[in-house]
Amino acid sequence: MSDQRKRQGPLSQGKRDRYIQPSILMGLFLKPSYGYELIQSIQRFGFVEGQAPPGMIYRHLRQMEKDGLVYSQWQTEGVGPAKRIYELTDEGRELLELWVRYMEGQVRNLNELIREYEEARERAFPDPHSGSET
Repeated sequence: MSDQRKRQGPLSQGKRDRYIQPSILMGLFLKPSYGYELIQSIQRFGFVEGQAPPGMIYRHLRQMEKDGLVYSQWQTEGVGPAKRIYELTDEGRELLELWVRYMEGQVRNLNELIREYEEARERAFPDPHSGSET
């Protein structure tokens, strides 16, 4: 296996990108946010290495707003420039629920695959030190 593959893991960036939408939905479920704040908060979900590219996040937010999953309004209160604050709609909350149920199923499937792999590996390559001594 190449060193680059070991560092990146088996998932390509494309596979990670599919979880940007539920990450954004979850970030907004926790708290209405403006784009930069949201970029900071979704990193903890682990689907984006480093800082999420702002252009990608704003592109997703615009599409999600167009699809009725989020809405935004300008916040002009306080010091500094106005900020566009994003919030989930009812449809956005419903989609987040669907994503979470889907991911729960994926977790079950992955755990089953891992369990079967571990059992098969143990049968194929038994640990000589784990047996009883005679």
